[in-house]
Amino acid sequence: MGRVTTRRPVLRITADRATRRPDTLAVEEPLEIRVGGESLTITMRTPGHDVDLVHGFLLAEGMIGSREDIAAVRYCDGVDESGANTYNVLDVALAPGVTVPEGTGRRAFTTTSACGVCGKNSLDEVRTRTRYPLKDAGTTSIGTHTLTELPDTLRRHQQVFESTGGLHAAALFTPDGALLALREDVGRHNAVDKVIGWALTDNRVPLSHSVLMVSGRASFELVQKAVMAGIPVLAAVSAPSSLAVDLAAESDLTLVGFLRGDTMNVYTVPERIKTD
Repeated sequence: MGRVTTRRPVLRITADRATRRPDTLAVEEPLEIRVGGESLTITMRTPGHDVDLVHGFLLAEGMIGSREDIAAVRYCDGVDESGANTYNVLDVALAPGVTVPEGTGRRAFTTTSACGVCGKNSLDEVRTRTRYPLKDAGTTSIGTHTLTELPDTLRRHQQVFESTGGLHAAALFTPDGALLALREDVGRHNAVDKVIGWALTDNRVPLSHSVLMVSGRASFELVQKAVMAGIPVLAAVSAPSSLAVDLAAESDLTLVGFLRGDTMNVYTVPERIKTD
């Protein structure tokens, strides 16, 4: 399988010396996703948990709603200059009777590690197609003390970030702060797809009693993915974008930003946040 980290030579310069040494880097490689043999998209990702990534991506695109919608996922032949399999092409076979909705997900461009939502025809398309409306998510809530502990828990479990400093992380927690799953990737949207894909294959979607925590900012696309998976609370270490706040408000998602130390900003649906 593809490597998660690799070594490259680097010139290390400090105030009093310059030395050459190897440095550990996070790997970034393309993953082509095919459905029924037809190319759907290419995303730049860190290898690992690719099957989870595909499940999460297809759920976020509205192409599937449960693990039963996929009959099989397999790596296709793809070799490098030495003849070794790159494991960079995955083909998805949908279950009998499952069809790709017209105009859904068909992208004729590369999805970079920075942005996966570019090219959407309209914001309305994203806002209206979730199978798991958050207004039906029940009364899930989380206390402020529990929320303030999530960033430290996330950071402690970022094993690859510890050695590279170059990966985003996404994690699912229970409302009482128990870690369910964590994934790392060079692309923040890939990390979220991987953790949601894990939940989908484990029959946990809709994630109506969970909290999604991300290590960076909260973009429109990350809110979209949370809404599509039925996640009622999304918390981020950094800032949300204006579109992220707009979509969260319209979708009844609780969006928390600048979650650092014992402070936070609650941008939408504050009723789910309990003051301890």
